[in-house]
Amino acid sequence: MRAMNTPNETLQVAPALSIALVTETYVPEVNGVAITIGRMVHGLLKRGHRIHMIRPRQGKQDAPAAEGSYAETLVSGMPIPGYPELKSGLPAKNLLLKLWRTQRPDVVHIATEGPLGWSALSAARKLGIPVCTDFHTNFHNYTQHYGIGMLKKPIAAYLRHFHNKAACTLVPTASLQQQLEHEGYQNVLVVSRGVDTELFHPAKRDAELRASWNASEDTPVVMLVSRIAPEKNLQVVIQAFEQMRKINPLLRLVMVGDGPARAELQKQHPQVIFAGMQTGEALARHYASGDIFLYPSLTETYGNVTVEAMASGLATLAYNYAAAQQHIKHDVNGLLATFADSDAFVAEARTLANDLPRVRRLGKTARDTVESLTWEHIMGQMEAVLLDTVRSQGVDHGQPELSAATD
Repeated sequence: MRAMNTPNETLQVAPALSIALVTETYVPEVNGVAITIGRMVHGLLKRGHRIHMIRPRQGKQDAPAAEGSYAETLVSGMPIPGYPELKSGLPAKNLLLKLWRTQRPDVVHIATEGPLGWSALSAARKLGIPVCTDFHTNFHNYTQHYGIGMLKKPIAAYLRHFHNKAACTLVPTASLQQQLEHEGYQNVLVVSRGVDTELFHPAKRDAELRASWNASEDTPVVMLVSRIAPEKNLQVVIQAFEQMRKINPLLRLVMVGDGPARAELQKQHPQVIFAGMQTGEALARHYASGDIFLYPSLTETYGNVTVEAMASGLATLAYNYAAAQQHIKHDVNGLLATFADSDAFVAEARTLANDLPRVRRLGKTARDTVESLTWEHIMGQMEAVLLDTVRSQGVDHGQPELSAATD
């Protein structure tokens, strides 16, 4: 059974809701959506709400959890093309109708838009249960990286149709809200993201880890934490690193993460240190043991790694959108490059290659910037949206008993 870290104390600041949370990915899977949903679960439980999670079974030994105000229902799934480590939940409308008729939630919150998410949307609408959705991933922008560019418009149309059937769609930034509204999305609301500033902290810097990279205290270490995949635009980091090494040959580049592009990149660039997948304290040590964080992705809805790097005290360079646009002021607490301008990105990176005082100034200010970006505050926003959704639909919320289930 999955261990649940149910908070020891609750913040009872609003009427308790019974929330059905539907997602196709969840911890211990390692990706931005799973981690964000994990934070959401912890935060809402701490505020006194009840959660029934519906998600795909992650493996043969996976069993539904039931502890306190939290329970799970597991459904069948299949590997996602290009993401074999993740599963997409198969349609489960009849299962959900049966579940929600006997354990009716006050609100259904759908985090992902796959077959399971569509089933949940259909079942909730049939039963008259209000629905909120998250927009976590620009799936339609991934198509060009996986040889299915012809599907970009149909996928974009599906996503818009999906989200417009819900009472509201939650996004992490005002810029994404404006983009989706321009594309015809309705009732788009901003609920930002937090960062664990206790876990991601400059104090986690590890001299022994740096030594394993052949880096002294004054050797600039460039970090990247990312899925190693085509849609992450990683060649720009390689280009930037090569240009930075022309200025400072001692520079090191450490890539943390795994994915389908890792083997080829590792073969092509033996000078790069590939640290593999890291989580928890090990991930925090890797972040804090770097100096410069380069993040070239063009497909993020937010980019949790940006604020994790800032919290870890790194001088962070990213394109001017998503989390970087929201939290970085150029040359104050990080650097911004014009969106999709790889030459500008590389040029900004070059300015950090041999200027450790500037790197350290940017990193310290970055840490100061995100110290107040707590998940507790963000969950207050999330709670308010869920309560407003229930009230606007005229739903009288109750507290049915929760039990674990599997299909």
